Parts: sequence; C-alpha cells; structure tokens
Amino acid sequence: MKILHISAECYPAAKAGGLGDVVGALPKYLNKAGSDTAVIMPKYSTKWMLAQTFNTLFTSELETATGILPFSIQQLRDSPLGFDLYVVDIPGRFDRPGVYLDEEGQPWEDETMRAVNFQEAVLQWILQLAERPEILHCHDHHTGFIPFLINHSLPYRALKGTPTVFTIHNGAYHGDFGWEKSYYLPPFESSAKGLLDWSGGINALATGIKCCWKLTTVSPGYMEELCQHSNGLEWLFNNETTKAKGILNGIDTQVWNPATDPLIDRHLKKSIPRYKSANKKAVLQHFNVNPALPLITFIGRLVTEKGADILPDLIGRFLQSGGQASFALLGTGDPRLHEVFEEMRKRHSTFFDARLEYNEKLAHQLYAGSDFLLMPSRVEPCGLNQLYALRYGTVPIVRSVGGLKDTIKDLDKKGNGSGIRFDHFSVSSTFTAITRAVELYKNKKQFADIRKNIMRLDFSWEKSAAAYAEIYRELI
Repeated sequence: MKILHISAECYPAAKAGGLGDVVGALPKYLNKAGSDTAVIMPKYSTKWMLAQTFNTLFTSELETATGILPFSIQQLRDSPLGFDLYVVDIPGRFDRPGVYLDEEGQPWEDETMRAVNFQEAVLQWILQLAERPEILHCHDHHTGFIPFLINHSLPYRALKGTPTVFTIHNGAYHGDFGWEKSYYLPPFESSAKGLLDWSGGINALATGIKCCWKLTTVSPGYMEELCQHSNGLEWLFNNETTKAKGILNGIDTQVWNPATDPLIDRHLKKSIPRYKSANKKAVLQHFNVNPALPLITFIGRLVTEKGADILPDLIGRFLQSGGQASFALLGTGDPRLHEVFEEMRKRHSTFFDARLEYNEKLAHQLYAGSDFLLMPSRVEPCGLNQLYALRYGTVPIVRSVGGLKDTIKDLDKKGNGSGIRFDHFSVSSTFTAITRAVELYKNKKQFADIRKNIMRLDFSWEKSAAAYAEIYRELI
C-alpha cells in the first residue's frame, strides 16, 4: 500500500503538540509492517529543518487571488526517520521559526490562507506523480479541504476516487472563516458549496469530516466526547458515526526508551530505584525545589484546554494547607500565565519552580526523574505525556477525560492500576488526587511495585498501526 500522510507537523521537523509526535511515528511503524508510507508537510524555518539537506523534486506556481505564488516540493536527503519526508517550500508563507505562533505567542494573521496554499501545492505535486498514493491520510483542519478539493475542484478532479482518511487530533480548532474569504480556495463546483458551509461560514474541519472516506480520532473516548462537545459540530459527528472510528495513539518506543534515551542523564539498567534517583538529581539541577519531597511535574502547553490555568490556585492551596510536595513546570503558552508562574517561583521558593520554554531534552529528563506527572486537562483527545510517563516509571495523575480515561486505570488500595484519576475539573478534585499521590509516595514498597508494573505496560505503535493498516486495506 502506498500511503501519503499530509500534516502541518511532524516530529522532529516541527512539533507544537501531539500531532507532531503521531505523524513522526505512525508512518515509521506502518513501513515496518510492510506499507510504503511517506509524509509531506510545510517547510518551516525550524532549527531542525534548517540543518537538513533537501533535494528539489518539483516546482510550480499557485494562482491565488493575491497573485502568483511560486513553490517547490523537496525531499529530505538520506532520511533517518524511517519514512520519506517531503516538504512544501512556499517563500513568504512558512519560512518562519514558529509553526502556528509568532515570537509574541500570537497566531499568524495569514494562517488560513497559507493552510489553503499548502493543500493546493500538495495536490499539484500529486497530480504529476507517475505513481500516485493509494491513500491520502489527512490530519486536522490544516488539511481538511483536501477530501473536498479532489472531488469538487476542477483542477484536482483527476484525483477523484482516491480514498481519504481524516484524523482529528484536536477538534477544538476548526480552521473556519467567513464566506467573504472564499476566494482563498481554488474554483469549485457551486453545487458543492454546502460541503464547505457550517453555521454560515466555511469550516475546514467540518468539510474534512463530511468529505473523507473514513474519519478517525486519536482515542475511542475522544470520539464519544466530540459527539457531545465539539464547539458546534455535535450534530455532524453524530451523523457521521458510521464511518468513524477511535484509534488510540501509540508511542515510539525507540525514541522513548529509558534504556537508550540519549536525552536523559542515567539510563535504565537493572535497578529502577537507582535509575529514578539519578535522573531526579539531574532534574534538580534545573529546578530549585526540595529534593526530599515527591516531585510532581506538569509538561505541556500553558493553555486552558490542558488545565494549566488551574495550577496557580491548586498549588497555592496545597502548599498553604501544609502539603508536602515539590512542583516543577515546563512549557509555554498564555503570556498571562507566564507572569503568574514567574511570581509563584518567588512566593513558593523551594516548593515550585518553572521553566517557561519548549525544551525537548528537559522534557525527557522530567519524565525520567519525576515521581508524578499531573495532567488536569479540560480536553485531552488522546494524550501522549501520560504514556511517556508510564514508560519512564512516573505515575500519571490525570483527569478522566478522552484518551486519559482510555489509557490510565485508577489505582486501587492494593496498587492495581496505572495512575491516579479524578473526574471533575476543579481545584478540590485535583487537590484530592495530589493528596492521594503524596500518601502513595510514602508507602515506599507499594510505590516501587507500581513503578515496576507501569513500566511493563505496552503502548507501542504496533497495535495502532495495524488498526490503521486495516482501514487502508478496506478502503483500497
């Protein structure tokens, strides 16, 4: 099977969240299972991208309402990724350091237009290929117009009949805009206008859902939640359930391997306690917190959907009540939260510290050196952080939502389970979960057994890749 993944992110080239991790791993495991899988993405000016060498395969132009836009398709030379990586180079559109946000943390003003330009460039390239993909696997709203364009836009009708899979990693973002900007899109059949429309505007996510052959989400639980809460698309999700399936993400166990990970200070050999203790010491070189207390970590985007806004009140209340734990935070996001966390570093010195940055190496070190990972998410389509934590012997503390509910079984009194779960998004529920964690930490033998057990759990990509491969075979 010849599969092309079309995505705005792909680790390690460009990553803003779980989308990048998935697109950077799933194709590799599909290839291991016998598929011919590649990825195409925009060519950003990320550090990784700028350090690579690419061969130009195709050059052309896009006719847009604002003028002619030249572009090229390039291939990563001697790809070490386990799959072929292609990039769309559109000067002036993607040659910027950020994926979605500028240096001040604000979305690019031309985000919608450049997403459309990216999709058109991909389709122009596919049209001239001697051997075209058998499946176009589109990811999130940035690629939501592709299933529509190949069926209802004259320039791309030669691709009609190509099966499309549309995977939703985050349904909170729709890529919607008003009809007055319909000129962003290439000419399309007027009779197909309804496929673009949702609530009186053009909605890329809704279009992808309507037009794709198969719809997937990154966990079964998230598929159910989107039918109940999806920012106005609830009816659509419920109407398309016959072609929908939730497939749980996996993790790349070659990248996330405590025995070989080059980004952590101490590799796992025989002794889990020695491995954890050494890596905790390495973490404390970056965070000024009490080493004698259980270390509870938050890693990720500082945004409301991840529950980052609950952390100041939660940590403040816990520490003021006499709670004994250290907290470390790594991430970037809402500038207002940045200010709050900077102030907390001073107010709760030796109990709370933060690194307000994106730092892949430090993230790996935190998974290896922390005792607990806190994920108080409002929304979590799948979540990969909790799977990384399990792999590295760090006990997840998660809200029962989306993929977190699918992957983490609440620990019982005997220590059976894989983490600590709480149901409600509130300071009091999260406070109770943290209190449970601290009490668990005090029972050294049980805590050591739990660590050993969770590190044995298998959340590798093999099972998930097989599920996707089965979908491809059915569609072909």
